[in-house]
Amino acid sequence: MGAMSAEVMIFAGAGLITLIAFTTLILVPAIGSFTRGWEKATAAALSLIVLVALVGLGLAIGVAIVYYWDDITTLFG
Repeated sequence: MGAMSAEVMIFAGAGLITLIAFTTLILVPAIGSFTRGWEKATAAALSLIVLVALVGLGLAIGVAIVYYWDDITTLFG
């Protein structure tokens, strides 16, 4: 495997799949819905803002789970 561990390759693959899904399912239809250049640019910018917001929300939830893991395990354990 070299210098990259299996976890790094799994996360990189998941990130790549996520970007492909975002591009094909959200970005391309949003850009294709408009004809003028400024409308396409605005749709692309708003789509990227939504992507950044969703990634930020996912990171915040992940950090909260890691930070409160002991409390979570005692709650269900």
